[in-house]
Amino acid sequence: MNMMFKRKLPIPQEIKGMYPLTEELAEIKRERDEGIKAVFSGESDKFLLVIGPCSADAEEPVLDYVSRLRKVQDKVEDKIIIIPRIYTNKPRTIGDGYKGMLHQPDPTKSSDLLKGIISIREVHMKVLEQTGLSTADEMLYTENHRYLSDLLSYVAVGARSVEDQQHRLTASGLDIPVGMKNPTGGDISVMMNSITAAQHPHAFIYRGWEVESTGNKYAHAILRGYVNKHGQSLPNYHYEDLIGLYELYMEKGLRNPAVMVDTNHSNSNKNHKEQVRIAKEVLQSCRYSKEVKSIVKGLMIESYIEEGCQPVGGGVYGRSITDPCLGWDDTERLIYDIADAL
Repeated sequence: MNMMFKRKLPIPQEIKGMYPLTEELAEIKRERDEGIKAVFSGESDKFLLVIGPCSADAEEPVLDYVSRLRKVQDKVEDKIIIIPRIYTNKPRTIGDGYKGMLHQPDPTKSSDLLKGIISIREVHMKVLEQTGLSTADEMLYTENHRYLSDLLSYVAVGARSVEDQQHRLTASGLDIPVGMKNPTGGDISVMMNSITAAQHPHAFIYRGWEVESTGNKYAHAILRGYVNKHGQSLPNYHYEDLIGLYELYMEKGLRNPAVMVDTNHSNSNKNHKEQVRIAKEVLQSCRYSKEVKSIVKGLMIESYIEEGCQPVGGGVYGRSITDPCLGWDDTERLIYDIADAL
C-alpha cells in the first residue's frame, strides 16, 4: 500500500470517556432534539435556522459567536429554533488548502488528527455547556460521526457526498434529522433517491460491524443551488423550485416532506450579502403558497462575527477563512426580520 500508518487513533468510546456528556447536558440535548424533530414532523410550526460560519476554524471566536446567538434565541424562541452551525470538516482537499478543524486544529499548521478529534469534540461540548444550544455539523466522513454522535442535533450530507452509498446508509441509522443536499450538478432526482434510501432500513458494514438500521424518517432535502456545465452558478430556491419539490415529495410518498434552503453556496453565487434577499424571498414564497409553506422548515445561513473572508492566518478575529459570511450586525437584523415575517 502506498501509505504510511502513523499511529492508531482512539476509538470513539475512549474520546467520549475523556470528554463525557453529563446527564444534565444530555437532557438539554434530548429536549432540543424533540423540538427540532417536531418541526420536521409538522407537530411544531416553528422555523429552523442552521446558522454559523462556513467553517468552525477556532474555538474562541466560535464560542463568542454562539453566545451572541443565544441572546437572540431567547428573544425569538416563540417562533424560531436556532441550531448553531459548527462545521469542523471542510470538503475541499485540493492541494495543501485548509481542511477544517478536524485535520488542522491550528489552521496555520499541518494536520494533527488526534488533536483535531479532541478539538472538535471540545468545541461542540463547550457550545452546549455554555449556551444550552446543541449543534449541527456536516457528516463529511461517515466513520467520524461517532466522535460527535451524542452532541449533534442536526447533520448535513454535502453536495459531493449525497451520491455516496455509505452516507445514505449511515444516515438511515441516525436518530436526528439529516439533510441531503442536491448534488453540485443540480440533479434533484439524486437528492430524492438519497432521501428515499435514508428513510428505509438497511443492513450494511459500519466500522467493521455488521449493522442494521431502521430508517430515518427525518431525512430531508437541502436546496443549495448548483453549477452547470459552463461553471455558472444557478439557484434553486425560487417559488417554482419549491413547488416542484413539493410535487416530487407528493409523488414519492416520503415521510415528513421537508426542505431546508441554503441561502449561500450556488444559490447566492457565494455572494454572502445575497443571503438576506434570498431568505426573504423564500419566506414570501411560503406566504404565497400553503404547499410551499408545508415543506419549507427553515434556512441555512453562513454567518460569523466579521463580514467576508480572509486568507488563513489573516488575523481578523471572527472572520471566515473559507467562504465569505454575513457579519454579526446583518445576521442579528436578519434573524429579527425573519421572526417578524413568520
